[in-house]
Amino acid sequence: MLKNIIFVLIGFYLLIRGADYFVDAISSTATNLKIPKIIISLSIVAFGTSAPELFISFQGLINGNNDVVLANVIGSTIVNAMLIIGIATIIRPIKIKSETIKNQLPLHLLIISVFSVLLLDSIFDKTINTISRSDGIILFLIFLCFLYYIYTYHKKTRNLLKDTILHDKPKWPLPKSIFISICGLVAISVGSNLAVDSCVAIARDLHISEKLITMVILVIGTSTPELVMAVTSARKGEFDIIIGNIIGTNIFNIGFVLGLPIIILGGITTTGFNIIDMSVMIISGLILYTFAKDDRKLTRTEGIIMVCIFLSYYTYLFLT
Repeated sequence: MLKNIIFVLIGFYLLIRGADYFVDAISSTATNLKIPKIIISLSIVAFGTSAPELFISFQGLINGNNDVVLANVIGSTIVNAMLIIGIATIIRPIKIKSETIKNQLPLHLLIISVFSVLLLDSIFDKTINTISRSDGIILFLIFLCFLYYIYTYHKKTRNLLKDTILHDKPKWPLPKSIFISICGLVAISVGSNLAVDSCVAIARDLHISEKLITMVILVIGTSTPELVMAVTSARKGEFDIIIGNIIGTNIFNIGFVLGLPIIILGGITTTGFNIIDMSVMIISGLILYTFAKDDRKLTRTEGIIMVCIFLSYYTYLFLT
């Protein structure tokens, strides 16, 4: 028990220090390359922080733990959109760019809605809820559309933002920025895995239920990279990194982390997730979009509302 507690502390130290350097290095890399920070966050950062979820999805499918796979994706999406952005907003109100409101947030809401419709087979034909291989292909195709959007957005904004980005001074030269980015990402990944594995071991020693392990320790635990990144970015005023990371991570989780393993290993069924769970996930995306569209920023009051919605949903989970 004591060994696992020490490992948890070491894991969170690596997370915090790794995220601190990673945010600075990604910002410096984007400035060196004259690339908008939102592009880096939507792609490289999102992919990096989704690594723990991808590992869990493959392990869950291989071991036949279907609900762990879905809890990993559904829970992470809700945690990211409501808890993480909510906490970051409480720390510092977040300004949202018009391009994010016009394109990125609607795409985020679209893939969440499509995923919900594909899973809820019981509503349409009274069968068990299933994500089939063909459903996985649909989700993966949406993910590919997201990658294409990133590519076209970068081409469109490269010349428009060239003069603005040109005046920014990078913190480090490009080679050093990339090296520190990689080191920071490794620290985040190692710290996350160490903290999650140790928390699960502690929970089992204390005879805490598997449901609690999955929905709280595992889901929130694997979202700690995004949480630490968001808090660190909020302190530094790097709003594009916060929003880009969360939107990118959620789309990666649904289209890539869930879609790819299902395409490779086959479909999954579940009785553990129903219309309430999927409705909360859709609501999380809708609220994020609505709050952002209202005045192009997220206020502390809206952040508190988002955290309260998250807490209400988790209270429901523990009571049912």
